[in-house]
Amino acid sequence: MGRPDGKRIKNLSVEYLVGAHIMAKRSDAMNAITLNIPVEPIRRYLNAKRKEGKRYGYLTVIVAAIIRVISQYPGLNRFVINKNIYARNEISIGMVVLKGGKIDGVGTMDKMRFTPDMTIEDVDRVITEYVEKNRSEDDVNGTDKVAGILTSIPGLLRVGVSLLKWMDKHSIMPKKIVEISPFHCSLVLTNLASIKTNAIYHHAYDFGTTSMTLAMGQFENQVAVKKGETVVERVMPLGLVMDERIASGAYFAMAFHEYQKYMADPAMLEVPPEKIVTE
Repeated sequence: MGRPDGKRIKNLSVEYLVGAHIMAKRSDAMNAITLNIPVEPIRRYLNAKRKEGKRYGYLTVIVAAIIRVISQYPGLNRFVINKNIYARNEISIGMVVLKGGKIDGVGTMDKMRFTPDMTIEDVDRVITEYVEKNRSEDDVNGTDKVAGILTSIPGLLRVGVSLLKWMDKHSIMPKKIVEISPFHCSLVLTNLASIKTNAIYHHAYDFGTTSMTLAMGQFENQVAVKKGETVVERVMPLGLVMDERIASGAYFAMAFHEYQKYMADPAMLEVPPEKIVTE
């Protein structure tokens, strides 16, 4: 039976097929890495754009680079369900937003949707609209509505979640639930820098289809050697956790190098990719 959020990939090498059976749960298959992104190139770029009247933030650059890398490395947008590997049919990112923008406020989680041809300006527009909508005290998104229903009757939450997990495993989850679920997305992102917290390795969800989580931490000073001299460099640590069943280590490494290229020169994200790579 087909899924509403992806197409099963059948022509994979043996290593992927075996891996999906040996590591049956997503939490069994998670690898983690910290990407230390130099701040200075991004800072210079953001300052230049402000002079043009465009107030992009670090979050916009981070996300725009993710979208661009996925457009070139679609294997990052796969997921594993019931030992089968799927190619996701959209690029989506789940992110918590604090109601009212308050650190001690109630958090809500929804997901943003992107297309692989988006520029940094397109990405900024999506993020701005998403944050403004979910930050409103009066707005209730689909995730909140479902959670409200499941918690309205004693015992319903336990039964309801168990049923949803079973349906998801057997690919019979209602399409409307998949569409609003922040656990069914390409990546879950948490901006810990906004609450002055260090980067972490965000836990993996066995429920849903999210194969990667990314945590932005507050800036740190890092000692580095450049041209034979020891220097102190300001970096933005990104804690990335990924499901190793969706791609090989070499594939992830190539994607990381591509990502760092855009971090060093965000202006490259101002034009659409020359081509979009598909599965």
